[in-house]
Amino acid sequence: MKPSPSRLLATLGASLLACAAHAAEVQVAVAANFTAPIKEIAAGFEKDSGHKVVAAFGPTGGLYTQVKNGAPFEVFLAADDTTPARLESEGEAVAGSRFTYAIGKLVLWSATAGRVDDKGEVLKRNAFRHLSIGNPKTTPYGLAATQVLDRLGLADAVKPKLVEGTNITQAYQFVASGNAELGFVALSQVYRDGRISGGSAWIVPAGLYEPIRQDAVLLARGKGNPAAVALVEYLKGPKAAAVIKAYGYGL
Repeated sequence: MKPSPSRLLATLGASLLACAAHAAEVQVAVAANFTAPIKEIAAGFEKDSGHKVVAAFGPTGGLYTQVKNGAPFEVFLAADDTTPARLESEGEAVAGSRFTYAIGKLVLWSATAGRVDDKGEVLKRNAFRHLSIGNPKTTPYGLAATQVLDRLGLADAVKPKLVEGTNITQAYQFVASGNAELGFVALSQVYRDGRISGGSAWIVPAGLYEPIRQDAVLLARGKGNPAAVALVEYLKGPKAAAVIKAYGYGL
């Protein structure tokens, strides 16, 4: 005997309610350099878990300030390892939840093909008007850029030509728009499927700057949220790792 349409609808409705009861929303603070990867990771996570990711993007230092001022973030994906550790020590994050989800890589990039050579000699020639970097006080990639210039002995020579973005996204936009001929940005911003997606670039040797260890942490507000806990675990898994690697990060 076939069930009646009304009974089918009732069963479907009960199933949907059960799914809704188990689904939750997680508020995530994400360092600007990780904007594109987290969008892909979130899509897979939402499909697999039924939970919803609501992400806010910005410089790590700025996001830290928001957390301290009571922003409702439950997971924090920083562009360094010191900020999550600081939040943990201050009681703003769950002790023991911190882990490195990616190793960032710095690249000198121009939107113009052929402008940047594969050894970064363009910096020594100094034949450009503007060099874009992220604010070194709030963005780990900006700090890494200053370390590179110091170690190459070029800090004083290029200082008058530096233009600072409030975050690494703005530093990238200065170059992409042509307002700066070249700039130090995150490799993830210009890297797709194993190669630089456009323009010209020098992937900066890791020995020229301190490692950019990007740590994630479960914030105190997320401790009781199953979606927050599930996202942290998902970030450690193979599906997230594949996306992270595809954007040029180290693991």
